[in-house]
Order: sequence, then C-alpha cells, then structure tokens
Amino acid sequence: MLSVSAYLAQYKVNPKNEILAGLTTALALVPEVVAFALLAYISPLVGIGSAFIICLLTSIFGGRPGMISGAAGSVAVVIVSLVVQHGVEYLFAAVALMGLLQVAVGLLRFGKFIRLVPQPVVFGFVNGLALIIFMAQLEQFKVHDAAGTEHWLTGPALWLMLGLVALTMAIVYLLPKLTKAVPASLTAIIVVSGLVIMGGLETKSVGDIASIAGGLPQFHWPQVPLAWNTLVIIFPYSVIMALVGLTESLLTLTVVDEITDTRGRSNQDCVAQGLANITSGMFGGMGGCAMIGQTMVNLESRGRGRLSGVVAAVALALFVVVGSSLIERLPLAALVGVMFMVVIGTFEWASLRILRRMPLTDVLVMLLVTLVTAISQNLALAVLLGVVVSALAFAWENAKRIRARKFVDAAGAKHYEIFGPLFFGSVQAFTEKFDVQQDPTQVIIDFQDSRVADMSGIEALNKLTERYSRLGKTLHLRHLSPDCRQLLHNAGALIEVNILEDPEYRVATDRE
Repeated sequence: MLSVSAYLAQYKVNPKNEILAGLTTALALVPEVVAFALLAYISPLVGIGSAFIICLLTSIFGGRPGMISGAAGSVAVVIVSLVVQHGVEYLFAAVALMGLLQVAVGLLRFGKFIRLVPQPVVFGFVNGLALIIFMAQLEQFKVHDAAGTEHWLTGPALWLMLGLVALTMAIVYLLPKLTKAVPASLTAIIVVSGLVIMGGLETKSVGDIASIAGGLPQFHWPQVPLAWNTLVIIFPYSVIMALVGLTESLLTLTVVDEITDTRGRSNQDCVAQGLANITSGMFGGMGGCAMIGQTMVNLESRGRGRLSGVVAAVALALFVVVGSSLIERLPLAALVGVMFMVVIGTFEWASLRILRRMPLTDVLVMLLVTLVTAISQNLALAVLLGVVVSALAFAWENAKRIRARKFVDAAGAKHYEIFGPLFFGSVQAFTEKFDVQQDPTQVIIDFQDSRVADMSGIEALNKLTERYSRLGKTLHLRHLSPDCRQLLHNAGALIEVNILEDPEYRVATDRE
C-alpha cells in the first residue's frame, strides 16, 4: 500500500503539464462520450455525467496514474439491446451490479491474471483498438439531410473538413519539434478552433452531434423492481460489461506501464473501476472503463500523475455547467485530427516490422485478436480467444518436446530417462515410448529432467503401471520433484505407483 505522502506526491508531478494535459484530454473526451451515449440510445448528458464520475474516481483511487477512464464505446456496444428492450432504468441497475462484480474481482486479487496475457495478444488488442478509434472518427465525415438520411460529406464541405484535419495533425506533429512548453494537441485545437470561429468557416462542430448544456448528475436510485426477475435480466449484461471493462482497463494499464516504464496496481484499479461504475449507476449513468485513445492524448500531453485525470473530470463538469456554448462551437475537424494522431501513436507499428521474425502462431494470434477486436468490438472475447489459442499452441509445442533416453543397468533393470513435462498434451507421446512386452521385470522411470504436471499425467502413469503389472513386472518412479510427489500423494486413492527413495531429495514419503 502507498503511504499518504507517496500518494500525495502523485498530484505534484509538474502541475503545469498536468493541468494542460487534463484540459486537452477533456476536450478529446467530449465528442467520443457523446457519440457513445447516442450509440447506446441514451442522452448525451448521461454519457458526459458518467465520464465525469468515472474519470474523477478512477483518477483519485485507481492503480495507474495518468490513465484516463470514461464512458467507453466498448461498454456502450454491450448495453444497446438492454436499453432498447428494457429501458435506461435497467441500465443503471446493471451498471451498479457491474461495479460490484469489478470490486469483487479486485478484492479477490484476480487482476494479477492479466500477466497471463501473451504479448501477441496485447499487440492485437492495441492494434484493434487503434482501428476502432480510427473508424469512430470516420463517422464525423457524415451528415444528415433534411429527410434524416445519413450520407458522406462531399464537395467543399469535405475538402474543408479534410484541410482542417490535416492542419491539426501537422500542428500536433511539428510543434513538439519547436517547443514542448504547451501540449501540441491543445495548441492544435485552439488554433484550428480560432481559425474556424474567427473566420466564420462552415464546418461540423460538437454542437452538431448533440447539445451538452445541462447540470451535474444527481443521485438517482434505479427505478426497477427489487425482484429476482430483475436480476435475471441485468446479470448477463453486468457480467459482460464487467469483463469487457476490466479487460480494456487492465490491458490499457499494461500499455501505459510500458510507455512510462513504471508499474501500475492491477487489483487496485479493478476496485477503483468498480467503485466508479457503482457510483455512475447510482447517479443515473452508463458504465465505463479505461479509454486508450484519451489515455494516449493525456500521455502525449505529458500527463503522468493523478492531477491530469482530476482536471479532465472537473473540466468536463465545467463544460456542461458553464461552458457548453463555447464547447459546442469547437470544430470536430480539430478533435478528429487529434484522434487520428492518437491512432498513429497507438498502433503498434513495431508489430508489423517484426512479423517475419515472429513465430507463425504469434502472428496468427495477433491478427486474430486485431480482427475480432475491430469487427466485434467485444474486447473480452478477442482477448479470451487470443489467450486460448496461445495456450493451445504452447501446449502443442510442449507436447512435442517430451523425449526418453533408455538403457539397461548392470542389475538388468531398464531405465527410461524422461525429458520434458508430462501433461495432457504429451500423454500419448509419453505412452508410446515404452515397450511393455519386451521390457525386463524391473523398469525405472527417471523424472529428474521432467515433471508430472496434471491429472492426465497421473492417469497415464496409472495405466502404464497396470500394463506392467498384468505381465508381472514392476514400475518404479525416481527423482520426482516435491510438487510431483505431492500431486501423486493427493491422487493416492486413484493410483498406486512405486516411488524409489532418492537420497538427493529430502522429501517425506508415506510410511509403510
């Protein structure tokens, strides 16, 4: 646990940079959050209020300073059918339950299992999210006509939009080469916005998506029946939202760890995300999690401590309460340009450069996760598939590695020296190495360079023992490691094997 002084020090990391980074991040949050709210068929103000709550609480209590959380699109995709079929009140209850599940995951310390995610899966996850962010920006190049039909911008309007986007990207790219006194993204937004507003240029603005004028979120107990049927309805959505939210948050935490060369606290972040979502649900909000795009904006603006996230949250609240008229005039081209630069910075270009040097399995896993993430936007499913495929590939490779060296000693006993793990994948290859019919009456299996890893390995030894026993022969096991002996001891009711005492291992064995 952090001491109070160490915690407070996380608010003192270059306050000027933190404040400017927070303002930049807040501006980048607005169109994303509004779009995600509309995607989920709820009010834009609900999305912004949720982002305020989630960003504030995770910035204060989260396990990763510098990481930005809000009402994320990956969660919004999950809740569409719930809102359409049952209404927003059931959404609020589902979000609160989602938070409880996330708190439980953190308290049970399950967040550490994010370390089991292989690097190709992380690459695929990041690349998939970069594609999602890119495709989300393309929606800003569409307009609705008088009949409400959506179509792409054309003619002068399109060229103006593209020109402003290009100008924004040029400022973000070139300004850091001249000075780093102010965040390039914030400067680009201010310059392009000033050019549009002062020049009277007609282009899409934040207000064209929806109005953000309103007030702060108020406490609102979900108006749903306190009955078993309500839990039946919301529980599946809560589980999926919790898994999706924690997957994106913990993998974003991993990415930020690599960028900043520091280490976040995964279990603490699970609890913080859960508390934030419980609060959001109780204040009539949607669910959320870490947002890698806005996190990258914050990091590129040199936000490293907790203050940047707090400033971003407070700025969101001020935008709604007192600054909506100004924020609604911001050109979307400026924000799209910033997010396009985020896409370029987020995408793991190194993963493309090393494709030829990566094992084929890792390449396939990375592409699988990227495609599933980008197409389905179900991050939990994409990561789960990646981990499962990686695990199966690992098991297959290890199954092929089991070998046996054979010899007969002076006493006439035959020895099998085993190399490689004995587990479910290698059982068949292990069994095929024994010549039960031709072996002498005494057979010794030496596990000095191997180990029995699971129940399948135990059962393989049991069946092998029975085969030798039917021919009047005895099978002995030697050099079993302590954990293997314990495994066999626990399965004592299922298997009977002869373990040779080995003076090199001081392991307590069952007394005769």
